[in-house]
Amino acid sequence: MPDDAPFVDLGFARVDLDRRRRTGFPEVIFGPGKTPAEVARIAQVILEREPILLATRISREQFESVQAEFPAAVFHERARCLTIEHAPLAKLKLPVAVVAAGTSDLAVAEEAAVTLDIFGNEVLRIYDAGVAGLHRLLVETDRLRECAVLIVVAGMEGALPSVVAGLVDKPVIAVPTSAGYGASFGGLAALLGMLNSCASGVTVVNIDNGFGAAYAAATINRSLG
Repeated sequence: MPDDAPFVDLGFARVDLDRRRRTGFPEVIFGPGKTPAEVARIAQVILEREPILLATRISREQFESVQAEFPAAVFHERARCLTIEHAPLAKLKLPVAVVAAGTSDLAVAEEAAVTLDIFGNEVLRIYDAGVAGLHRLLVETDRLRECAVLIVVAGMEGALPSVVAGLVDKPVIAVPTSAGYGASFGGLAALLGMLNSCASGVTVVNIDNGFGAAYAAATINRSLG
């Protein structure tokens, strides 16, 4: 293919090779609905042009298919992500925090953290810091205020982003998770609670969308230079 081709048509996918020039980050593979062979072929095309690869919501079978071609592939089991770094992106100066309310939220939080890391961000993980034990969060206030952006992940009633946003002067991206009992409606209660936050400036992404929150946070951090 020409070195400047904007995409490659594989029949089952048109791989966007122009993504990093337009948006700052390469195309990311979304695993569900793709066969292991399809994931591996898309990965091969991306890595012919790009120094890094990120794939999200990846199964172990999909990972093993990619690893057979690229032994350096890493499977982040809890995050359900696959990464390859032939040449890491330059690290940005300011860290991004990922704050998770409870251990049940860690799959979503780790998806965010892995995405941030591969896109060149220093990641500050603060886990199991939900509002049921607020002292666990308050002891981290100084570190939170040093971050460029904060991603706050919570299920149940989704109260944690409002609390965090009341402590810092930085952008807060809230991620509702599907963790919770029946009346949480698979994360809908947390989503609505976050959308109705009384703290000003909280931005909310879709339920369980750790990747989307991290992409937004990485874009903000990158714009700060």
